[in-house]
Amino acid sequence: MFLGGFRSDMTGIKAGALAAHCRARGQAFLRFDYFGHGASSGDFREGTVGRWLADALAVLDRLTVGPQILVGSSMGGWIALLVALARPERIAALIGIAPAPDFTEDLIWSRLSAQERRQLLERGELLHPSAYEENPIPFTRRLIEEGRDHLLLRGPIGIRCPVHLLHGMRDPDVPYEASLRLSRCLSETDVVVELVEDGDHRLSRDQDLARLMTALDGLTQRLRASGSP
Repeated sequence: MFLGGFRSDMTGIKAGALAAHCRARGQAFLRFDYFGHGASSGDFREGTVGRWLADALAVLDRLTVGPQILVGSSMGGWIALLVALARPERIAALIGIAPAPDFTEDLIWSRLSAQERRQLLERGELLHPSAYEENPIPFTRRLIEEGRDHLLLRGPIGIRCPVHLLHGMRDPDVPYEASLRLSRCLSETDVVVELVEDGDHRLSRDQDLARLMTALDGLTQRLRASGSP
């Protein structure tokens, strides 16, 4: 089950590559768009981490059967961790691609100037330039404040399934140190952190996708060897 990033959608390179890879191996695969993303309805400005988590849980509960491997990209890595905490009996393993837990607090709010914070609080929204879109991205007060209800990196994270993290060391958006910090919080499980020296945030090059498929196949084989369906 693939969980995309902030303002991305299920037609992206990684989602498409995973779909083709799983299809070729006879492995079930599911991808979806959060509220306000891609083909889904809703105003993006009304979205929050909690609402997107609810989307992911609804998809997991209604459209999948048995243990699942979650693959979360950027914000999707945060959502995947929250799903694993909410449904531990359903999650067999987790892969994070440049995972960005707590990004609303650590990568947005903490980087805003005093003036930008004041504007966000007073107007309820701040338009911020994007390296990936022509138009600026709206950061809402609702997004920041609601995100604080879901912060994970402030202490141990009680996930017990295997976790494999992939992160580019030239990631300009989510520093690779975030994955190292996350691995320390995942003290109750087996964690592999794979750093890509020349990798960027998207990790969508052929060699990056090959690493992702190798990680997925390795976890799949491990789970089958242990008797998981």
